[in-house]
Order: sequence, then structure tokens, then C-alpha cells
Amino acid sequence: KVSGGQQVSTPSELPLLGVKVEVWPVAADQLGIWLISPEADAWRSEHITADTEPHKVVGRLLDDHDEFNRVRLLHSTSWRTDRDAVVLTYIAVLGGHGSHEYVLDLWPEARPLSLGLTEAVGKPMPHGPIDPPTPRYIDVLLHAVRHLRFLLDTDTHAQAALDDLWQTHLYKLQPALAGMYQW
Repeated sequence: KVSGGQQVSTPSELPLLGVKVEVWPVAADQLGIWLISPEADAWRSEHITADTEPHKVVGRLLDDHDEFNRVRLLHSTSWRTDRDAVVLTYIAVLGGHGSHEYVLDLWPEARPLSLGLTEAVGKPMPHGPIDPPTPRYIDVLLHAVRHLRFLLDTDTHAQAALDDLWQTHLYKLQPALAGMYQW
């Protein structure tokens, strides 16, 4: 087929787009909200088979990192295409510090997610009204945390799962799901 003077492949000639999940593990203490993965990144799956529920794959990722039993809230916050897959993004709010007062006591390689982080990394690349966004990983994480703030106003189950520390930190954020791309 020809489109705009260029040859376009038919769907049967192209590989299929797969589905993957990623989970951003976060925790809170008196100092703030923290990304607890030692890699300072999400934990990502391979392509998910058709007979598997994506939510279960998230659970396996958390279990692989010995964090499943600490999950207090698990919520899907967004999706995007990334190379050969549609990536379903989850945020995992971890609790159960036990005798540990601070996040760094339990997760020494955790990274703080301060309010100033947005200013430090800048805004995402803008896009047109019908064009897809091209978020950086940091944009995906910040959106997920802002999504938690939105849940405080809209979801009683999330409210119950987010303790006073979480609520204190999240109430400092704007409860917006969109707007990251406003210039």
C-alpha cells in the first residue's frame, strides 16, 4: 500500500506489539517519599503471555524483589508504548518498616522524591493535541506519585491504605492526572 508516496507494510508483515508491565516501588517516612529500587528505576517484565493477567506479573516482580509482603497499595497509573510493547505502569506503595524508623534504614539505596525534583528534571517534551507523548522514565514516576495524590480525593480504599505520613507528603502535591506537558 502507498501512503503519502511511501510504501506502508501490511499488518500481516509486521511483528505484533506485546504487553509488558513495570512497577515503581515507593515508601514514605518522616523525611519524605522514596523510590526504593536500588537501580533508581522501575522493575520491568518481559512480554506477557496471553494466558497471564498483567496484575499477577506485577505481583511476581514484587515477589522477585522480596517486597510483595510489604505492599499496602498497588495501582495502575498509566500506559505507553515503548519500543516493541505497550507498557502498563503500576505504583507499589510499600509499608511495614517494622522497627525501622526511616526508609534508608531498610532500603539504603533508596532515592528521595522531593517536590523540587520536578523543577530539577524539567518538564517533559511537549506534544500536539493528537500526538502521543514521549515521556521519560522520570516523567512516568512523577505522574504515578501525582496519581496517588488524586486517589486521596477519589478512592476510599486508597485513602485507607495510605497512612498519615503518606497523606502528609501527598497533600503537598497538586491532585492532577494531566498537565505535566503544559508549558
